[in-house]
Amino acid sequence: MPDPSLTTLILLALAGLTAGFVDAVVGGGGLIQLPALLVGLPGASPVQVLATNKLGSICGTTVSSATYYRRVRPDLRAALPLMALAFVGSILGALVASHLPASVFEPVVLVALVLVGAYVLLKPSLGAETALRFAGWRHVAAVVGTGLVVGFYDGALGPGTGSFFVFALVGLLGYAFLEASAKARMANWATNLAALVVFVPQGAVLWKVGLLMGAANLLGGYLGARTAIARGSGFVRVFFVLVVAAFVVRIGGEQIGLW
Repeated sequence: MPDPSLTTLILLALAGLTAGFVDAVVGGGGLIQLPALLVGLPGASPVQVLATNKLGSICGTTVSSATYYRRVRPDLRAALPLMALAFVGSILGALVASHLPASVFEPVVLVALVLVGAYVLLKPSLGAETALRFAGWRHVAAVVGTGLVVGFYDGALGPGTGSFFVFALVGLLGYAFLEASAKARMANWATNLAALVVFVPQGAVLWKVGLLMGAANLLGGYLGARTAIARGSGFVRVFFVLVVAAFVVRIGGEQIGLW
């Protein structure tokens, strides 16, 4: 594949910066970064695009996870099992990614996003403060299940992973949006790492593009995490609804052939 032009690299870096910011606040940076890679690298194979996207994303999730941890101090008794099972799920998803086309997932993802967005809109008090729905082993089981299922989705397809993590932590477990976003970034870091464990040995990563987008994603992730922490759960909730709506429009448009 020929090297991309300077203009293409600049546009990809801007996409990485924006994606990092969105991802750090509520997830969903793939809505920006993946299409940018597909347009900017028309000669790349699907697995190269997925692998390069993961390299860019892990840079952003690294800095946003560290920022959230220092300032929010999420409970590691829940965060670490979530990360561990998300890692396992993402490896399993990445292993089957080449065998399952995106068309298998997209109708299911579209329905899930519509339900998630409607649920959050109809319950304005949801995620305003942490009120855990489970205790003891039930809480751990819910965390483990969330990590495994969402992690598998991220390894197999990816876009919207952070948003699904946030919703599961808020809607299923009862965390406030800010606390959920902190845990989601840590779990998303684990899923990105797991996917790279599969993709790097395959030689699928386009390192020059991936590291450039990673640097931009890192800056965006830092700015997004700082913004979310400063503005609190109310801001994260509004941002969440907007990102979910954007996903519904994009995936719904693909399903009915608008683009």
